[in-house]
Amino acid sequence: MKIPLIASLLRSKSHDAGWAAIGLGVHGVYLAKVEFAGAMPRVVRCEYHETGTVSAAALEKLRREANLGSHDFTTLLAPGEYQMLLVDAPNVPADELKTAIRWKIKDGLSYHIDDATIDVLQIPASKYGTDRAQSMYAIAAANDTIQKRIALFEQAKIELDVIDIPEMAQRNIAALFEQDERALALLAFDDNGGLLTITSGGELYMSRRIEISAGQLRDANENLREQYRGRVELELQRSLDYFGRQFNHMAVSRVLVSAPDDTGLVEFLAPVSDTKVEKLDLSQVMDISAVPELADSEFVANVLPTLGAALRQEKHTL
Repeated sequence: MKIPLIASLLRSKSHDAGWAAIGLGVHGVYLAKVEFAGAMPRVVRCEYHETGTVSAAALEKLRREANLGSHDFTTLLAPGEYQMLLVDAPNVPADELKTAIRWKIKDGLSYHIDDATIDVLQIPASKYGTDRAQSMYAIAAANDTIQKRIALFEQAKIELDVIDIPEMAQRNIAALFEQDERALALLAFDDNGGLLTITSGGELYMSRRIEISAGQLRDANENLREQYRGRVELELQRSLDYFGRQFNHMAVSRVLVSAPDDTGLVEFLAPVSDTKVEKLDLSQVMDISAVPELADSEFVANVLPTLGAALRQEKHTL
């Protein structure tokens, strides 16, 4: 059985009540639940539970103790569990798209294409027209990885609806901060490294991984900290330049940064970037009154992917 990635896994139903997102850490589990009512999304719960080894037994115990009840559940793959490949869009009918994409990416995978779960993400074309070939992201994960994740939740008696990826979760966060028709860059760091996304109109235009973790940005060695921050600056500028060349009709209004305050990253980037750089402040776009921990930059840095997954809305289904 082929399991679709970042799409409904088992059934089609209404998700008007929002999603409960479960993020798996190395030694614990993140939970997030968001309701869409009123002027801003309201965070109902957002928390971290230390479990030691993340196992089916630990998840089932958490399900009982955290009183998760019956929700529409989503979870996230970790960066090393999937690949996100930028490809030229094949000129084929829509019903043949995934087959064509499988052929395009088969040599870029570390496993046989027949053992891969594939999904695609369209990058919007310029409304002003362009000679640039239309591109899209192909998202691939080994079937074994998907099946193991589903089995883990089934054994914990949690009915999983969706498997998502951090890029899409970060897009959901960024969409809340977008202004008019301008693009927004969101640069986020946690223990898995850095992720830069550029979005506009609720759509993901560009994504880039940065192999520097939040821990490295707060290294005790000042020289190393400077090196890491300098590499982030270089990656950010290269990415903004690339985006400007590819999408010259769309300006990036600002760069939002999610990282622990003691990394000093916002203060480092702001004076050296031509684009406005600001600290991510969730209170500007979400009602976080029920979860005061979301005012803490370190907690936000770690929980951001899970919180973004909980912001999933059906209009973004791939």
